[in-house]
Amino acid sequence: MQLPSFLSSNLALLVFIPLVLLSVIACTLIGPQSSSSFESFSSSWKWKSVGIFNSYSLRSLSSYEEQHGHLQIVGLAETSPFNNSFHQNLVVEDFNNSFHQPPQEGGEGIEKGESNEGEEETDKDISNEGEEHGNDTDKGALKMYSRLERLEAILAKSRSSIREAARNGSMISNHHDPDYVPQGPMYHNANAFHRSYLQMEKNFKVYVYEEGQPPMFHSGPCRSIYSTEGRFIHEMEKGNLYRTKDPDEALVYFLPFSIVVMVQYLYVPGAHDMNAIGNTVADYIKVISNRHSFWNRSLGADHFMLSCHDWGPHSTSYVPHLFNNSIRVLCNANTSEGFNPLKDVSLPEINLKTGDIKGLIGGPSPSRRSILAFFAGGLHGNIRHHLLQQWRGKDEDVLVYDKLPRDKSYESMLKNSRFCLCPSGYEVASPRIVEAIYAECVPVLISDSYVTPFSDVLNWKAFSVNVAVKDIPNIKKILMSISQTQYLRMHRRVKQVQRHFVINGSPRRFDLFHMILHSIWLRRLNIRLQE
Repeated sequence: MQLPSFLSSNLALLVFIPLVLLSVIACTLIGPQSSSSFESFSSSWKWKSVGIFNSYSLRSLSSYEEQHGHLQIVGLAETSPFNNSFHQNLVVEDFNNSFHQPPQEGGEGIEKGESNEGEEETDKDISNEGEEHGNDTDKGALKMYSRLERLEAILAKSRSSIREAARNGSMISNHHDPDYVPQGPMYHNANAFHRSYLQMEKNFKVYVYEEGQPPMFHSGPCRSIYSTEGRFIHEMEKGNLYRTKDPDEALVYFLPFSIVVMVQYLYVPGAHDMNAIGNTVADYIKVISNRHSFWNRSLGADHFMLSCHDWGPHSTSYVPHLFNNSIRVLCNANTSEGFNPLKDVSLPEINLKTGDIKGLIGGPSPSRRSILAFFAGGLHGNIRHHLLQQWRGKDEDVLVYDKLPRDKSYESMLKNSRFCLCPSGYEVASPRIVEAIYAECVPVLISDSYVTPFSDVLNWKAFSVNVAVKDIPNIKKILMSISQTQYLRMHRRVKQVQRHFVINGSPRRFDLFHMILHSIWLRRLNIRLQE
């Protein structure tokens, strides 16, 4: 039997309205909990910048909080030695009395708002030593800590130890060391640097991803202007220093690709983009993030890449987390192109034509250096064009060449000069800085937006001269105004910091390889991962 149309419509309303009311009541009772299923995976893992320091001077302390999406920066630190928009006065939590053991419930080591949910998921194969912790109301409670918590506890102890050394403020380290004791105004704080270096030797471990095949991965050039890229990859592949085969005990993770080799194999001459290179980098990150949990855990914040090619910075932009979060070790340390000194590392550019430094180190005494200032190089970029236009062939004391005469030796000219001009080329980095240091010639830096290598440790003002681009016409006046006494001090300091820029066949303590790793170690100290 068929119902009249008005009865069928009323019946439909009688059925539909109660269903709607039941749905509303159910949603109200369930509340916002159901929304958690829509949270992205990245929200369950966080990393926090604890900004242990910007340098080792600790001249002033301040505090602030800044939110960057899912990233939080909190803490205490000192005035930045960098003068650019990226390197502000990062502040750090004071960990002097915290994290001397794995963080415990209700203790100072717990982050504000940090959840203890999921703490029962721990590694039972780790030693139980030191796992009994508790407060006055819960003594003797047994608690297991995850590997990540243990790693962060080690880092927290190192931060506390370094801060203690930094407050000493001495220009001479008070640590005994059979190889070298940092001292002098070439360091922001010699005592803190030495303490940090010793902590690195004790605790730092690097995991090198095994994915990828040579030559674009696990290999690189060991001679030419890109030698620092290839040499570092080569040493990490040898695995004699700092490398661990266990990714769970690593503090940082190395992405062993070579941009230089990618350019050689993938770039089509004349092409107007580098998509093939950038996409290869993106594909590699996708592979390691699918096979391992570590990239997703920190969104890349405890990972690092290294490149001395001009295209290194841009190639990382194909992976936003790599560009914004990861430690990028770059020769092209240009703050106007996104280089961030708080997390990125400035890599010295060294042109090893033969792959060896034999004959490059050392030079005559200051009294035997007859040339005031010297530069020889092509017209690469506006700064060099300005320098050559102003000084080429115009002064017998400031010798500037685009092409060196055949009867003159480049190395000999460096070693017979008191000051060596180091202008930027197309990009900010220049191999002439290290060439000058090798020749014991005081570097004269002429650049815009360049972050000098190891600036968080080294006080470049003590052993180099910085000339603004606008002051290129005044170079001679500026250099002549430096007294003989001051010049002799700078020359002596150049000789002292030289060890930090030397590439050794087998790495030696405090040399270039170790200083690069120390810079990475500092950036890892600057963040804390939390579950």
